[in-house]
Amino acid sequence: MPTPSLILVPARFKTGKLYTPLATTSDGTVLGASGDFNVTRATTATRVNASGYIESVASGIPRLDYYTSGGTAGCPALLVEPSAQNVVVQSENWLASGWRSDATANVTTVSATTGTLDPLGTNTANAISPTSANTSHLKVGSDSSISFTSGTIYTASAFFKQGTGNAGRYVQIAWPPTRFAANTFANFDLQLGTVALVTGSTVTAGIENYGNGWYRCRCTNTCISTGTGANGISIALIETSGATRLPTFTGTTTDVLYGWGAQTETGSVATSYIPTTTASVTRNAEFINLSGAVSGCIGQTDGTIYAEVDTTSQTAVKTLLTLSDGTATNRIRFRLTTATNLEMERSVSGSTNATLNVAVPASGIYKVALGYNASASGFVIYVNGSSVGTIAAATPTFTNQLTRIDIGSNIGASPLFNDRIRAVALYTTKLTNAELAALTT
Repeated sequence: MPTPSLILVPARFKTGKLYTPLATTSDGTVLGASGDFNVTRATTATRVNASGYIESVASGIPRLDYYTSGGTAGCPALLVEPSAQNVVVQSENWLASGWRSDATANVTTVSATTGTLDPLGTNTANAISPTSANTSHLKVGSDSSISFTSGTIYTASAFFKQGTGNAGRYVQIAWPPTRFAANTFANFDLQLGTVALVTGSTVTAGIENYGNGWYRCRCTNTCISTGTGANGISIALIETSGATRLPTFTGTTTDVLYGWGAQTETGSVATSYIPTTTASVTRNAEFINLSGAVSGCIGQTDGTIYAEVDTTSQTAVKTLLTLSDGTATNRIRFRLTTATNLEMERSVSGSTNATLNVAVPASGIYKVALGYNASASGFVIYVNGSSVGTIAAATPTFTNQLTRIDIGSNIGASPLFNDRIRAVALYTTKLTNAELAALTT
């Protein structure tokens, strides 16, 4: 198999730079530092480190995220996300100002408990128990202080760990009926690690294993009424998987649920955790790109693009990789348009002259490769060792050289990948079908 002209396996970095292990032009010139990717993000952000704990990294530092489904630290992947804002204040301290005073005394909360380590590996988790009253037992964050906009999608999320008793096994995330359709919520089973119940035609939910018994539960809904005065997040203790919205029950005071890291943001994805204290916090988008001499690493007429990705959730559209002349006039764009559809789009002189859509797994780690040339062999895409789509017709050559590579974005703009990229490679030749199959196996 030919040697790649460029390989990016996220490993070494410094502020503003992600080092490329290999970047060699078609004439054999080794680019060295001019082959390293530029990284831009103007705020701090979080990642999962090699020990499996969440930690903060400084602005401009690429996020090598070790999260893998199942909660164990795996190989690092490049986390590329759009801007997001957590509107829930005191995301870790659920007894602080901004949280309803222990939800009108229907639960007992111990913050900074030593009962279990939190997802940071420290002792900031909240231990929540129901009172003995026959009532709804809930926690309410950013109580009656959030402004929602009709037609906008929101995602609420928090980390939970099973404690003791039924009220320590099940948990519910509910939406305020003043701004969302009535009776919209999701229930989660922390013993099985599953979404137990979703209610409401606009509601979706998911659960991710972060290890050490911790699960991140997320619930997405669409606002139907613009206005302020709604809750940022409503978390209810429940005793059964099929519980109704904010159910009443006589609590067992020895039941314990652990909670931490509450977050509500716009969009259909629970992005990486954004810690807050007394005010909402915004994490800026990050852009990772390289231009200039790297044109010699890009197959201008014949080439191959390879990527290994780890997808956990899906937005409307997410860009994996873009090769371009710095504009949309001449480009090859690889992107997910739905949870299971990968699209290759090739534009020449400002017109899209080739589009290929293929099926990919809805989530998990998978390998994809696009082989292309300007002859009659056209384009072919392989996923996990198998050919999944071809365009046999010849297509025009680019009117300008492709001189820029964007990882996880569309020429430094949205939509961003909003997930993890484990590896990228380029070849200045179109690999054979047998080589494409071997590369993606």
